[in-house]
Amino acid sequence: MRKLFVTALMAAAALPALAPSAMAQSNRELRHDRQDIREEQRDVRQAQRYGSPRDVREQQSQLRDARQEYREDVRDARSYNARDRNWRNDDWQDWRRHSRNDFRRGAWNAPFRYSVFSIGRRIAPSYYSPRYVIADPWRYHLPRTARWQRWVRYYDDLLLVDVRRGVVLRVLRNFYW
Repeated sequence: MRKLFVTALMAAAALPALAPSAMAQSNRELRHDRQDIREEQRDVRQAQRYGSPRDVREQQSQLRDARQEYREDVRDARSYNARDRNWRNDDWQDWRRHSRNDFRRGAWNAPFRYSVFSIGRRIAPSYYSPRYVIADPWRYHLPRTARWQRWVRYYDDLLLVDVRRGVVLRVLRNFYW
């Protein structure tokens, strides 16, 4: 049983070296790493109660390795998400060149007159009501938004709005043809 566990730890330590560094770490993997840490903590406690000082040192070393692996997985997941956000930041422009039909303006009119919005400007809730929110931003290859942010259509422009405060966070001018 112990050899199997040590082999599994060695394989888990070698896996990041074999896989690409930009590999996204899923929540399942992080949850599994946390479970490994709990098991190692339990093994340390058992070694402290029933084992020799050598067993305690070995178990503490394995616990340190499990914690280090978890920290590396969290760091990889964060760096991958940051690269993903940066890569997708202007991906919609390339997508628009290839999928012109998705970006056609169509018969869309707002009940208010057009005015130029800039970043940081506070707007009324009627501008970002559910009628104007882009329900499927992935269709246009737009960057992900945070919990309280929404992409809102405003004539040919697209606004990223913080719906809690009504503040414009980003403006994409002439988004629609």
